[in-house]
Amino acid sequence: MTGGLELAAAPAPSSPRQPGRQTLLVAIGLVLALIGTVAGGYYFALRPEALKIAVGPANSDDIKVVQTLTQAFARAHGYIRLKLVQTDGAVASANALSQGSVDLAIIRGDLDVPKNAQAVATLRKNVVVIWVPPPAKGKRKSGAKISRISQLAGHRIGVVGRTEANVNLLKVILQQSGVDPNKVDIVQFPAAEAAEAIRSQKADAYLAAGPVNSRITAEAIAATAKDGGEPTFLAIDSAEAIAQNHPVYESAEIPSGAFSGSPQRPDDEVKTISFNHHIVARKGLSDTTVAALARQLFAARQQLIAEFPLAAKIETPDTDKDAVIPAHPGAAAFVDGEEKTFLDKYSDYIWWALMALSATGSLGAWFAGYLKRDERSTNSHLRERLLDMIAFARRSETTDELDQLQSEADAILRDTLHCFEDGAIQEGALAAFNIALEQFHRAVADRKVLLAAMTQNLPRAGAQLRATGTL
Repeated sequence: MTGGLELAAAPAPSSPRQPGRQTLLVAIGLVLALIGTVAGGYYFALRPEALKIAVGPANSDDIKVVQTLTQAFARAHGYIRLKLVQTDGAVASANALSQGSVDLAIIRGDLDVPKNAQAVATLRKNVVVIWVPPPAKGKRKSGAKISRISQLAGHRIGVVGRTEANVNLLKVILQQSGVDPNKVDIVQFPAAEAAEAIRSQKADAYLAAGPVNSRITAEAIAATAKDGGEPTFLAIDSAEAIAQNHPVYESAEIPSGAFSGSPQRPDDEVKTISFNHHIVARKGLSDTTVAALARQLFAARQQLIAEFPLAAKIETPDTDKDAVIPAHPGAAAFVDGEEKTFLDKYSDYIWWALMALSATGSLGAWFAGYLKRDERSTNSHLRERLLDMIAFARRSETTDELDQLQSEADAILRDTLHCFEDGAIQEGALAAFNIALEQFHRAVADRKVLLAAMTQNLPRAGAQLRATGTL
């Protein structure tokens, strides 16, 4: 049969599903990025944070306390770790904090407090002890016996410790007691060598400042007891006035028998003044970090009391607004029970993360759709081509043409199924394609039946024509 029906040029079937693979890779990349972000945030949130703490002088009780706390924090695998930075004393420690070279420092409350310092804890409370040694046996002391601070004018006073802060403290006491500091002779000697220095030096009275149970103070007092005589402890009668004029000091009492010895020293309560040693943090340290430090500090205190009695002296900071050293907000939150929970701290970050995740998902969906736009467009053309092929099938004149159309339909079917698997087309589009394909198969089947019938009838019609003489 001649003059076969010309088939319109069909679009080439799509190449293997590279866009689909790209979409899968993009999705995997987004998931991995999200997992990496969460894992990184978890790591940075829980990794230990090392804080530098300035403390001194060497071999002091403060050094020993910090060393003990450092070991306790390490054993407990706490979030906060301490790194000790040794200084010459409280003044040097305060300067280090002021300069920002350390995160924490142990300072005396009666010194100039750095402007960037905020209290984390009270390490201990110090009391001032002033005593007069007994006269040497067989030797009369010239003048009246010293029994009050107001009688110290014209005498020599030994101060335990090399820090200038103790000298300034003595001058405050003398002035408030009506004694001109310029009328006394002040000498100092190292705290570690106090007992030996007192034995060799001649002074009319001595001053020491430290914890009530201070070993250094007890040894210095014991060194002045000689020839069976006992030292006389001088009461600071102006303690309330000093506390009123100098808020860093408080009126206090030294309990009877506070310093070991026989007989007990002192033999009765002695009125005095006290001041605090503080653990302070620089103002810029985060509230979360300081709250964690305070929590670990007081947890360790309970564990260390038996091992290191000085740890029992650690107290919470004064959280009042008019405190001499304002409490760090993180420490105040811990003390007042207002420490933020995990959700309180990170709710904003979680909300923003969810918003970012939602935006990322929308962007990913748009990007995936953008990558599949060519697939959808190509498949739409192929579906239109399949509809055109139905009409071609009904007009085909040979089975070869129908076979050619069938091969093309198979290629279109393969491409459509790939598009559906990749998500480029939805179930509705696949259903529409299925209807078109079913109609195409019916048209091909009907046309093949018709062409077969026509092929069988042609010889019979030719024979009839020859018999009638028409041909």
